[in-house]
Amino acid sequence: MSALMVNDALDFTTIRDFLEVTDGNLATHLKALEKEGFIEVKKSFVGRKPNTSYSVTEDGKKAFEDHLKALETLIKGMKL
Repeated sequence: MSALMVNDALDFTTIRDFLEVTDGNLATHLKALEKEGFIEVKKSFVGRKPNTSYSVTEDGKKAFEDHLKALETLIKGMKL
């Protein structure tokens, strides 16, 4: 989600290479995010090659921002 939050859209290969994960692992996570409505999937062709790109939805942006706020609250509440 972090990578998608700072880019308009990214294709599958770019995300996979950036995160250094397997195709299967990434596909599983992307399907879960799509199911929740946090990302949008667009399939197209670049020349004769299929290309799948992903972008964050408004619901996804809100969920990610809420998640960051929760992490900040957690960190601020920790006493060492």
